[in-house]
Amino acid sequence: MPTVPPAATPARRPAVDVTALLERGRNLATPVLRAAVDRLAPPMDTVAAYHFGWIDAAGNPAHGDGGKAVRPALAVLSAEVTGAAPEAGVPGAVAVELVHNFSLLHDDLMDGDEQRRHRDTVWKVHGPAQAILVGDALFALAGEILLELGTVEAGRAARRLTAATRALIDGQAQDISYEHRDRVSVEECLEMEGNKTGSLLACASSIGAVLGGADDTTADALERYGYHLGLAFQAVDDLLGIWGDPEATGKQTWSDLRQRKKSLPVVAALAAGGPASEQLGEILAADAKSSDFENFSEEEFAARAALIEEAGGREWTAAEARRQHTIAIEALDAVSMPDRVRESFTALADFVVVRKR
Repeated sequence: MPTVPPAATPARRPAVDVTALLERGRNLATPVLRAAVDRLAPPMDTVAAYHFGWIDAAGNPAHGDGGKAVRPALAVLSAEVTGAAPEAGVPGAVAVELVHNFSLLHDDLMDGDEQRRHRDTVWKVHGPAQAILVGDALFALAGEILLELGTVEAGRAARRLTAATRALIDGQAQDISYEHRDRVSVEECLEMEGNKTGSLLACASSIGAVLGGADDTTADALERYGYHLGLAFQAVDDLLGIWGDPEATGKQTWSDLRQRKKSLPVVAALAAGGPASEQLGEILAADAKSSDFENFSEEEFAARAALIEEAGGREWTAAEARRQHTIAIEALDAVSMPDRVRESFTALADFVVVRKR
């Protein structure tokens, strides 16, 4: 079993209203995000609006679950590191959200996911072609939103977003390739998750500061915070992907097991050694060759989850989430910022490791 240092017990945190932080990011970014989507040619504008939860499948106004809004919250908060108003980070928040949702549209199609945020996914409702086209359009809009600012800082922000997007795509390619392998190392899994999740959260954590005029040293430190926060975020997602409550997550029971994902609990369990680990390896190897995998019963998936837990994969992943959380908080030590802003970054990190969806 890979070893993880015990998670440090955090000192008592100052009270921060995380819900208010998330809502501030959402409320500042949403009007600009809607205006960006309105630029799309029909029917892509309505397909995108459906994806964001603004309308239902029939085109009627809706108030769907728009996601956790962690990235917009981080982007507008990071602007305040430099002393700028949170509004200075809004173009960055919108650009990051556009890239994030580009990836969701494509990922849902590639993974065959039929549900997201308790609704049918875009490809299920509007077809694969629209999912691809709208994803591409959102990616293009992200660059537009930044570059039309016409400032040196906007160019720096765009470069960071482009690099993060390329890493995100690398991570998705790794994720897909791992589904067809019997074994993936913990190190490979962490690299993939750092690319797929850490890169964009790193960008979100720094892009507002860049737009506010922060130097590269400050932006790099904020990116380190976001990168390790992303690894903690994904570790929690991996736990929810197996043991999460479908009512909270909006996904099927055992969703990651159904997709044969080599997520952290799985690879940690396989690396652990011992009877449960060996039995799990034999079962997963047989699963990879099965032509009837999609018809497995709930009990069969539950048995696999039980073996992962018995081998220590669940416990190891929870410890890894706490470890990455600690590294993220420590990265903030390199940045001079108002105490209120530092406390908000810390509160958002705490939120990531205790959430249920």
